[in-house]
Amino acid sequence: MAATIKLEIVTPEAKIFSEDVEMVTLTGVDGQMGILPQHMPLMTQLASGEIIARKGAEDIFLAVGDGFVQVTREKVSVLTDMAIKADDIDEAKAEEARQKAEARLAQKLSDEEVVSAQAMLMHALTQLKVKRRHSK
Repeated sequence: MAATIKLEIVTPEAKIFSEDVEMVTLTGVDGQMGILPQHMPLMTQLASGEIIARKGAEDIFLAVGDGFVQVTREKVSVLTDMAIKADDIDEAKAEEARQKAEARLAQKLSDEEVVSAQAMLMHALTQLKVKRRHSK
């Protein structure tokens, strides 16, 4: 049996993923990294994009927002503002959210509203990118 590492992905709403996997690929602010069991401990900022969890012969794809990653020898903990499995992404809803966010950004907004609309746009674009990359 291959060595495993626990991957836990948590958002403010819920624990999205918690399974033993053989490898985790994610994008930190310094670029893409692969994490295997017994990885050197580290903490880094997570960039919006995709997490790939290898479990047996299967790859599990998740769209994630910005956040933080803590790696220990036994566990990868991801705290993020958005996480959704590629199979669970509704492409039509993500496209609608993208259009709403872009329309909102075209309006005169306060600084706080701009940040919120930009985050909504980034979440929608990330979901669309991951869903379209892995559509069957």
